[in-house]
Amino acid sequence: MSDLIIRFLIGGVFVSAFAVLGDSLQPKSFAGLFGAAPSVALATLVLTIHREGANYAAIEGHSMIFGAIAFCCYAYAVYLVTMRWKLSGALTAGALIVFWLGIALGLGATRLL
Repeated sequence: MSDLIIRFLIGGVFVSAFAVLGDSLQPKSFAGLFGAAPSVALATLVLTIHREGANYAAIEGHSMIFGAIAFCCYAYAVYLVTMRWKLSGALTAGALIVFWLGIALGLGATRLL
């Protein structure tokens, strides 16, 4: 039960901090970028360091970076395909999720080599 309380407190602190950061930026549409993902990632890393140690947390951190790189490539590909062929965003995003997975797994495989 104490693990859940720690997760709640750490997550709340990071969400609040990133919400304040996002609220101070212009335009306000950036506020959502700083609301969830960074705070959840940092809370996960803090708990992982506490539970598994710094080496294991470093592996998770690398995985998060690879996932972020893959997501940026995915978002750009969705943009290009949507604009080029005038397809719906939902259809394109759904079809190209395999593209994200391929990049993320490919980057992860390079880490294992």
